[in-house]
Amino acid sequence: MEEPLPLKKGISLGYLLLVASIAVMLFYGGFLLGQWQEGQDPLSGNGSSIIPDGSLFGSEETLDFELFKETWSIIEDSYLRTPVADDVLFYGALQGMVDALGDPYTTFFDPEMATEFTQELDGKFSGIGAEIGKRNDLIVIVSPLAGSPAESAGLLSGDYILSVDGEDTYDWSVNETVMKIRGEIGTPVTLSIYREATEETFDLTLTREEIDVDSVTWSIRDDGVAVIEVSMFNEETTPLFDQAVQDILAADAKGIVLDMRNNPGGLLTEAINLAGYWFDGKTAVIERVGETEFEFPSSGAAQLASIPTVILVNEGSASGTEILAGALQDYHLATLMGMQTFGKGSVQEYHEFPDGSALKVTVAEWLTPSGRSINEIGITPDQIIELTLDDYNAGTDPQFDTAIDFLTQR
Repeated sequence: MEEPLPLKKGISLGYLLLVASIAVMLFYGGFLLGQWQEGQDPLSGNGSSIIPDGSLFGSEETLDFELFKETWSIIEDSYLRTPVADDVLFYGALQGMVDALGDPYTTFFDPEMATEFTQELDGKFSGIGAEIGKRNDLIVIVSPLAGSPAESAGLLSGDYILSVDGEDTYDWSVNETVMKIRGEIGTPVTLSIYREATEETFDLTLTREEIDVDSVTWSIRDDGVAVIEVSMFNEETTPLFDQAVQDILAADAKGIVLDMRNNPGGLLTEAINLAGYWFDGKTAVIERVGETEFEFPSSGAAQLASIPTVILVNEGSASGTEILAGALQDYHLATLMGMQTFGKGSVQEYHEFPDGSALKVTVAEWLTPSGRSINEIGITPDQIIELTLDDYNAGTDPQFDTAIDFLTQR
């Protein structure tokens, strides 16, 4: 799976500039192949590859695109493992341009990767069922999904992936790691793991499965407490959550445990939609672009506002989870319990291109309604409650138990 993100779809000025850049790259990647044979540069028509002042890309330096086409030609003519497919070089060039930004959450997807990413948002894909990201320039497990091979194998939030099938992940992007871990259903993949909490390194071999995620599950306990687990924010989250709310209201639940531990995030709109079940018309999240801030209000009937709510979070709670938890904490509509959250405080837009490729680009920082920035910090729960490795191995859950006690002893 991909890294945690609040994701939205839209077109911005930055996107339009990016499209212009990609259009030029397309121009070079296709038409140039014929023009180079004649010594012509398609932009100038005179054989020169110099773009005055670099104004096309907003650069103050003069950009010599001769380097690009010369590099391409050398690879095609001289690389040991020729021939190299043009689409491999072309998409690699686009990936390199995006990687140069140094932002782990801005990603270019070739058509194959874009298809897999879309499947993730739909809640069905093949793999080991772990959300991954980058921390300290290393590949890290953000959260294993419930019922997944990753969870069954004992992978934990914060585990670092040092290698995949013997290949070192150092300097790999998240996408590269995802593609290496993905594979046919039923095939094995071996991960070398470093667990910081215990300072141990070990190998795990997992069998890839089809991962079908219900983003929302719920139940009503005999003691009258409703338990809602939100594992991610995808296109099914709001309708499923609405079904849960109708059952909770019909049961006249005395309290709610909203379990968002190991929820890596997803669609920004879904997190805002869920906020509307607790408050209506007030700011759910603030987006900041430079010095400009935009407020996004919730819209809903606030059916759960009067029901005592505990939100469970941990180190694997990220992005959209932090948006919802932060808003309910700011408005004192829920008590947060568990551990410090992941700290993913930026927003990405997702843009699909006609050839099936796509770009996920960071467009803003987000803040909680009170103006808190949580990026690389996370949200501190109102009650810090650890769930140790011993608890995990013993099958006990002090975080959940404390939440139930809090709601039933009111």
